[in-house]
Amino acid sequence: MTAPVPTCYRHPDRPTYVQCTRCHRYICPECMRDAAVGHQCAECVNAGAKTVRQPRTRTQWGATTPVVTYTLIAINVAAFVAQMASRRVEVEFVMYSPAVANGEVYRLLTSAFLHSGITHILFNMFALYVVGPALEIWLGRLRFMALYLLSALGGSVLIYLFSNAPTLGASGAVFGLFAAAFVIGRKVNVDIRWVVIMIVINLVITFTVPSISWQGHLGGLITGGVVAFAYAYAPAKQRIPVQAGATAALIVLFAALVWWRTADLLVLS
Repeated sequence: MTAPVPTCYRHPDRPTYVQCTRCHRYICPECMRDAAVGHQCAECVNAGAKTVRQPRTRTQWGATTPVVTYTLIAINVAAFVAQMASRRVEVEFVMYSPAVANGEVYRLLTSAFLHSGITHILFNMFALYVVGPALEIWLGRLRFMALYLLSALGGSVLIYLFSNAPTLGASGAVFGLFAAAFVIGRKVNVDIRWVVIMIVINLVITFTVPSISWQGHLGGLITGGVVAFAYAYAPAKQRIPVQAGATAALIVLFAALVWWRTADLLVLS
């Protein structure tokens, strides 16, 4: 039986895996307070007579509601409804290497918002709902959006390089979020054992169950880890240039790989 997802001790309706580093109770993003080591709940911060310093992302973006996470879930659900209404949606927007080589490059991204069935979308959206909010608060909305889209794109690019089979799903982006949760969790010193378990279990499934795109999962995982590392460990005085530079560098790399693979496919055809 699957263990129940922990919830915030102050907000029982909010799932979270983040624990107060002092009392070890589970806390949601709204209840997090920066401390000398990791995050603590408000009660522990007050008890320790420490100055509460709001996380940078809250100050910069001005909100703790994970708007981007909920918007991404809504887009995925809307795309799935459109798929159910018309088979042409999947045909026109699924990741398919020959079609991308013929100029339909948009498939690299649109395929990440399509799903093969109700179980597929439920798993991916549940994972996004659980992991997304904390990452969005830690990174800020713009960086979180970049992380998600780059992870999705990284998965599609690896599919493009090594597979000609039609592929779809947000799994690449979700794997990128798992990798980011691991990297950022280590940065802020929170319990990341659950992330390691999730990554290992999903990698085992990826490489043992037929019809699952290992390229999409692995590409998203690697991309998410690289993006999170660049965002979390950028020097304070050069944070924006380093983060923007890392984002641009990945986009250029993806473009170069797509160009190279396209040339190869066109020669073979």
